Amino acid sequence: MKEPEINKEKIEEREAKRIAEIKKLSYAQRLENFLKLLEISYALKNAPKVYPNKK
Repeated sequence: MKEPEINKEKIEEREAKRIAEIKKLSYAQRLENFLKLLEISYALKNAPKVYPNKK
């Protein structure tokens, strides 16, 4: 079975690629992505707990 090729690069190389991708985006696209992250963060913060705390 062939090994997956996920994350074979060094962390610095992946970060550099990600930064380059972000710099290619327009201001509106960057803002849209940021707002998506805020929405997800808010939804996760306010989501009902699946498992109650056992004390």
